Amino acid sequence: MPARPVDLDPASIRILEHLQQDSEIGIGDLAEAVGLSTSPCWRRVNDLKAKGIIRRCVAVADPQALGLHVNVFVHVSLEKQTQAALQAFSDAIRSRPEVMECYLMSGEADYLLRVVVEDLAEYQRLIVDHLTRIPGVAKIRSSFALDQVKYTTALPLDHLKE
Repeated sequence: MPARPVDLDPASIRILEHLQQDSEIGIGDLAEAVGLSTSPCWRRVNDLKAKGIIRRCVAVADPQALGLHVNVFVHVSLEKQTQAALQAFSDAIRSRPEVMECYLMSGEADYLLRVVVEDLAEYQRLIVDHLTRIPGVAKIRSSFALDQVKYTTALPLDHLKE
C-alpha cells in the first residue's frame, strides 16, 4: 500500500505551489503571495526542506538552447530480471549524463529511459558504445519525440487540499 502523503496545511501547500513555479522568489515576495509574514513563511520553507518534501532547488535549462535537439524514449529489456542483473543495469545507467530519467517498469520492457542528445549520431554512440555493452541487455527499442506537448517539474497538489 502506498505511503500516505504528508499532512500540509493550506499555507504550506500555497508555498509549495509558488516555489514549484519559481524557486528563486524572495522570501518577502513569497510571504506576501501566500498571505504570511516573512518569519513564519521562512520557517515553513525550511520545514518543507527538513521533511524532504523539497528535495532541492535547481535551474531548469532549455535543451534546445543548449543544442540538445533529440529526445528519445528507450525501452530496454534484460535477458533475466534477477536482482544482480537489475542492479548492474541501474548502476551502469546512473553514470550516463544523457539519460535524464530511468524507470524500472512492469509490462513489455524492464526499463524506460528518457535520453537527450545533440543528434542521431550521438544517440547511436550511446547505443553502440554503452547500452549494448551493459551485461544482460537483451533488447533495445527507441521512440523519438517529434514535439514536446507538455513538460513540467511541478507536482500536482490538489489532492492535498481535500
